[in-house]
Amino acid sequence: MAVVIREYDPTKDLLGAEEVDRVCEVGPSGTMSLYTDHLGEPLARIRNSPAYLMLVAETTGPTKQIVGLVRGTVKMVTCGKKTKRGAKISSPIYTKVGYILGLRIHPSHRRMGIGLLLVRRMEDWFKEKGSEYSYMATEKDNEASVQLFTGRCGYTKFRTPSILVHPVYAHRRRISRHVSIIQLSPSDAEALYRARFSLIEFFPRDIDKVLANPLTLGTFLAVYENDYQWPGIEAFLKNPPESWAVVSVWDLDSVFRLELRGAPALWRGVAAVSRAVDRMAPWLNVPAIPNIFRSFGTWFMYGLGGEGSKKARMVRSLCAYVHNNARGRVSVLATEVAASDPVRKAVPKWKRLSCDEDLWCLKRLGEEYSDGEVGDWTKSTPGSTIFVDPREV
Repeated sequence: MAVVIREYDPTKDLLGAEEVDRVCEVGPSGTMSLYTDHLGEPLARIRNSPAYLMLVAETTGPTKQIVGLVRGTVKMVTCGKKTKRGAKISSPIYTKVGYILGLRIHPSHRRMGIGLLLVRRMEDWFKEKGSEYSYMATEKDNEASVQLFTGRCGYTKFRTPSILVHPVYAHRRRISRHVSIIQLSPSDAEALYRARFSLIEFFPRDIDKVLANPLTLGTFLAVYENDYQWPGIEAFLKNPPESWAVVSVWDLDSVFRLELRGAPALWRGVAAVSRAVDRMAPWLNVPAIPNIFRSFGTWFMYGLGGEGSKKARMVRSLCAYVHNNARGRVSVLATEVAASDPVRKAVPKWKRLSCDEDLWCLKRLGEEYSDGEVGDWTKSTPGSTIFVDPREV
């Protein structure tokens, strides 16, 4: 069947795009999956990126139909580091990358090469924007997606970060009494991230734009010291406490909402009982599972990391602090970290909703590089940490 690949037109493609998203998210009957409600704005997941594009595949003929779509963004990120001769401090090497997300093909039009056409057209746009690489993320066990990108599109399996998800319970979580938590201003947060995180893979060069975005609800610093008085960012960076951790929070609830469909009746029953017991006997502090079987909101924790021997305790306290602020506002907290990141074990997670190995695939688009010291990034050794941009979750 002949199709036309073109840019999404919100004036006439909204309903068709929403239909493709809907039928592709639910999955086959009897299995569990997440349905995404874009709140009437299919561009919401990419609109906050520096450059973005959404493409649709439309059938030709008298009865036209949107049968596929893909979203893409372009930005500058860290891909390596360099150290000048005699210097003690390294500086980041940035490269321009394109990110493919939300590739959807209507079930009635799969195995017709439409996905390949959409990916190739998006890659052409990446090249027009000067991107040196293209990357995408998918579930490790999504064989169709993995085969398309690695088998037909020339992508390389690159990184396998972990997605950690945890429900927001009705009761407050405990924060260590020896920990002080301070909210940083966007400018102080930027200085901290650039000083301590800019050498991490995928760190966005425009981190200032991310932190200043209204969807960033705040950046929070935890230190192992009672009644800690913030000395200012310059003094902190010059003489930081022995142990500290930081996290920023992004409001995904204003971008899209989720719904878990196809869950076993036992799951629903246990969740309902936990909420009922909590209502009748709140003093028991039963971890009442929120109703994630209908539309619910999420906060995403990004830039999570720190230093010192008590870093894990600081991370746990930060997660508890964010959890307590999320009560009554969203139902789930999520974050994504490198599988080998030391903070991974300190982040609470609900195994059923989490993903131990998300799969990122990378492709080299150009023959030349902005900085030859990195060489081919697709062949580089993974680091222990990775920076996940909340604008593309």
